[in-house]
Amino acid sequence: MSILDIALFIAIISIWGIMIVNVILTIAGYIYYLNWTNTPAPQLKNETPFVSIMVPAHNEGIVIVKTVQSLLAFDYPADKYEIIVINDNSNDNSAELLKTLQQVNPDRNLKVINTDAVNGGKGKSNALNIGLKKAKGSVISIYDADNTPEHGALRYLVAELMGHDEYGAVIGKFRTRNKNASILTRFINIETLSFQWMAQAGRQQLFHLGTIPGTNYVIRRELIEKVGGWDEKALAEDTEISFQIYGLGYLIKFQPLAVTWEQEPQTMDVWFHQRTRWVKGNIYVVLKNFKKLFTKAGKHIRFDLVYFASIYFLLLTSLILSDIIFVLSVAGITHSTLTGFSNELWFVAILSFIVTTFITITTEKGEMKISNLFMIVAMYLIYSQMWLAVALYGMVGYVREQIFHKEAKWYKTKRYK
Repeated sequence: MSILDIALFIAIISIWGIMIVNVILTIAGYIYYLNWTNTPAPQLKNETPFVSIMVPAHNEGIVIVKTVQSLLAFDYPADKYEIIVINDNSNDNSAELLKTLQQVNPDRNLKVINTDAVNGGKGKSNALNIGLKKAKGSVISIYDADNTPEHGALRYLVAELMGHDEYGAVIGKFRTRNKNASILTRFINIETLSFQWMAQAGRQQLFHLGTIPGTNYVIRRELIEKVGGWDEKALAEDTEISFQIYGLGYLIKFQPLAVTWEQEPQTMDVWFHQRTRWVKGNIYVVLKNFKKLFTKAGKHIRFDLVYFASIYFLLLTSLILSDIIFVLSVAGITHSTLTGFSNELWFVAILSFIVTTFITITTEKGEMKISNLFMIVAMYLIYSQMWLAVALYGMVGYVREQIFHKEAKWYKTKRYK
């Protein structure tokens, strides 16, 4: 067996190993979904804690009014929650719009914190830490500025949290508000559904694990204070705070009844910048916490550490290597005796991707249709390759920032009317 054969064999084993893990997660996620549909909704009992909802917002004038209005419309007791919008160094009309909302709703607990270039404009984590200083609640809830949560979302989240002392945070489900805006948003819609019923629900079913998605969640204030707030160096502050919660010995619960609708990137450039930030952020979190893999304190995050490291390092390297060998083989520059075997495995992998992804979207009303089946096929051929380019670019960018000691910059996702 040549060196080329050995390299391709290792790549094949790595890709298939990760794919099998994802298939297992999908099956477990579907089991979680079936169990969840037969479980009564969580109910607020004797204790109704005061909740501080924080919304970090930088130049969000296009969407902020609709977001605040949806937060004001929660069916949670009005005297038991406050809304804190951190208008973070904005130079659009956000301040004026928020002031008008305060005037229109004088009887509601709506606070606005306007930061400037001195104390603000440094990313989501910094904005959240500023808001936390003004928050009164024993429970903190976070929503992104483009979100329109459903009426019962906060109630479901808090009821789940207060009903179980072992939960440090409870996360809800997010849906794509603008899924029909472009081919890209249709891809993202399927991707988010797959992620939630595979990575979230599957890990919940098998390991009682969940990862905070950055919006539509509640967390015990005392835990945030114990870890010193949100890590301002972390671009993926959601993954980072998730690991911190597990480090304190608490669990994170996924409650699909709590739904929020959010905007997704409609164009390639916006999507590329957003996902590059995610890649850099998750790499930072994995490297920061990797040493915990071998400690007792890291027992709750071992699977996630190995899983994320495998996705961003092992899978990326294996896919690039196999693609290079395939191109060289087609060009007649080199040849591997495993090429035929590899092609057969790729066919099975494609089929597996299509079937498991379609299974996950059957959990949502209106998504089980033939057009989505064709979209899933297109996702494998197009969207997956786009992800590969983003992952590679993000990794190179992260390494470059570390070598030249450059501070990672927060890229604000564009909003749409």
